[in-house]
Parts: sequence; C-alpha cells; structure tokens
Amino acid sequence: MIKILFVCHGNICRSTMAEFIMKDIVRKQNMSELFHIESSATHTDEIWNGQGSPVYPPAKEKLREHGIGTADNELGVSSKRARLTSRTDYDKFDFIIGMDSANIRDLNRLFGGDPENKIFKMLEFAGRSGDVADPWYTGNFDDTWIDCSEGCHGLFRSIITDPKYAEYLSSAMDLDDFDEPEQGLIFDDFPRG
Repeated sequence: MIKILFVCHGNICRSTMAEFIMKDIVRKQNMSELFHIESSATHTDEIWNGQGSPVYPPAKEKLREHGIGTADNELGVSSKRARLTSRTDYDKFDFIIGMDSANIRDLNRLFGGDPENKIFKMLEFAGRSGDVADPWYTGNFDDTWIDCSEGCHGLFRSIITDPKYAEYLSSAMDLDDFDEPEQGLIFDDFPRG
C-alpha cells in the first residue's frame, strides 16, 4: 500500500482539501485499495481536548463544488477531524507533503530531519515553486483548489511513473480495472501545471 500524508498548519483547509482530492483521483482510477491517504496539522490550533475541528465550511463547500463530499462521493469528508502530526508518522508514510515552507520546517524539526527523503513541498509536484495559497488569510479557496489539484495530480503522475511504485501498482491490480480514456492515457482530464 502506498501511504500519503498531507500536512498544513491546522488541518482544516489546505491539507484536508489535498487529502480528499487525492482520494478522489485514486478512486477514479479504481486504485483506492492500493493507497492510504490522510492529512494532519503541525500545530494544535484546531485541536482542543483531544477533539479536532471539522473541515472548514468554505473548504468543504469548495470540495462539494467539484463533486467531492457529496452523497455520491463522500470519501469521509463529513467525518474528517483535524489531527496533529506525530513523530511516528514518519515511519508510517511513504510521502509526507507540506503545503508551505513553514510546514516543511516544522516537519523537519518534528522528525529530526528527513533521512529517507519522504518530505516534499506540495507545489514541487505541480512543477513550480512557492507555497499552496492559504485561504485562511486570503479567503480565496479557488486558488487553493488549483494549487492542491495540480499538486495532487502531479503527485499521482509521479507515483505511477516511478519504477518502484509502478511495479507494485501493476502487480497489485488487474489492468482491466485501469481507467483508460480513448487515447490510452489516464491523464487526459488532468490539469497541467
């Protein structure tokens, strides 16, 4: 199983949107059983008395606009609660994706570095530098959606074309289940960075 953890400051907007976008991508490719995808926070701002806050309503609405978190495609959006990243997450996940430079700094501090090269910045997979737009400050969930969507699609492309994971995926699934559009490419509907 390929395990991915998306991380932001509070785990109610950016990392949560990335979690459910990625879950939707693998679901559409009939690969849900081959991936384990979560999200978490670097700070406790949205976690009180052991209870995490739910997905921030505007983030949930943006997911719904794109068909995620609806009755047809719930993927756990309504039950998602913020959780704090733990030291043990480093050993549990293959990819740990921070949304911005502060997240990367916090993750390296928490894990004592990145000896296995698991920590990445989200927009690396979108083919650009910078941080995922933080809607908590801007209120602009459209930009955050674009950043997370492009990053998740790029991450998915990176995983399935990496020989290490491609071999696992091809041996773990029946190729007849693979969603191949007319031209035989699974990326036809994916946004390009």
